[in-house]
Amino acid sequence: MIHVALKEWAVVCELLVAGEQALLVRKGGIEEAEGPGRFRLASPRFALFPAWLHQEPERITLAWRDRVAPYDEEPAEVVIAGFGVAEYIWQAPSREAFDALDDLHCWTPEHLDKRWQYKSHQPLYVLAVRAYRLANPRTVANNPRYAGCRSWIEFDPGDAIDDAAAMPALSDDAFASIVTRVATALAQ
Repeated sequence: MIHVALKEWAVVCELLVAGEQALLVRKGGIEEAEGPGRFRLASPRFALFPAWLHQEPERITLAWRDRVAPYDEEPAEVVIAGFGVAEYIWQAPSREAFDALDDLHCWTPEHLDKRWQYKSHQPLYVLAVRAYRLANPRTVANNPRYAGCRSWIEFDPGDAIDDAAAMPALSDDAFASIVTRVATALAQ
């Protein structure tokens, strides 16, 4: 059972679970562990909780823009279709280094520029997320504790996600190939 969720744009959750993307970029929710330069997520295994707040079609590349469903507010119920495991985390050395990975993610250059500029004193992290499709997607009420602009959610006990019989979104070889490309591009 999974008791923690990462809130991410709904389109990104969909792409992860479909195996069309395996990367996330984050500025928050990362903590240093085991000394300088060794980073980890507070919870490396998490349900993918789709969010619509701040999701805008113009921030997504044309290839996936039609999959963005903007909302004026978050829905009353949310379908959790998968979970992820952050297998690798890199600190991006520069915006230019990340540009070599444009075909591996859905964000526009303008959106990435905003991410780099937001809290510019904090580094940008790139996560290789091994996503899994749930055998039985779970609908949960988007109660006030889950709503709003936050990265992490701790589920109420009755909302925990059953991860039994989940299937990887990408094959081992496909995921390993992405990890190799990212590691090479972000090597300092």
